[in-house]
Amino acid sequence: MSCPRSIEIPDGSWIDWFLGIKGHEFSCRVPNEYIQDKFNLTGLEFDSQTLEVVLDPEFDNEDWDCAEEKKLYGMIHARYIVSPRGIEDMRLKYERGDFGSCPRVFCKRQKVLPVGLHDVWDKAQVKIYCPSCNNVYIPLPHNGMLDGAMFGTSFPHMFFMQLPSLIPSPPVEKYIPRIYGFQLHKKALMPPESAESPPIKVESSVSKSPSWLRNVPNF
Repeated sequence: MSCPRSIEIPDGSWIDWFLGIKGHEFSCRVPNEYIQDKFNLTGLEFDSQTLEVVLDPEFDNEDWDCAEEKKLYGMIHARYIVSPRGIEDMRLKYERGDFGSCPRVFCKRQKVLPVGLHDVWDKAQVKIYCPSCNNVYIPLPHNGMLDGAMFGTSFPHMFFMQLPSLIPSPPVEKYIPRIYGFQLHKKALMPPESAESPPIKVESSVSKSPSWLRNVPNF
């Protein structure tokens, strides 16, 4: 299957093609010198031809199936964004609001960061993490196309460890369910089976076995 067309290709390179695909706005540019450093590729499985395509300055997307290239770039991307330079690149995107805002009303449009639910490729698509309510949400459809492993499970937390001044305060307000202005009791919001009291178990003192005997497994 051939690769989808991107919106624009500034210089014709594979990386520019990839970044220009609609729905890839969460990703950032990994510098060629970072990709060319073999130390940064340690432990990744790929062949030399795949790497050559990723670094290709004149990529022809009509002639190449880029699944392996996307995976390689994605796994390199996950490493780059937790490096000092990568965190700075992502900080600029975060402060511009490139990743969107928390859908929770009381977070008051707090900016979010991309996060993966897995560090393994092809397990789940990218999600968004809110540092205010400390929860994870599904992004808007046009932003949720990237594999979550491109960001990994650790990125948002590494980001705020390096930039503690950006950590927001937790939300103060909390939604309170009401009917005609009256606050509902918490049991009114529980499923019927959960709201009922658990049955009381009564044991007969006549048939009760010693504790040491009850702990002996049956064979």
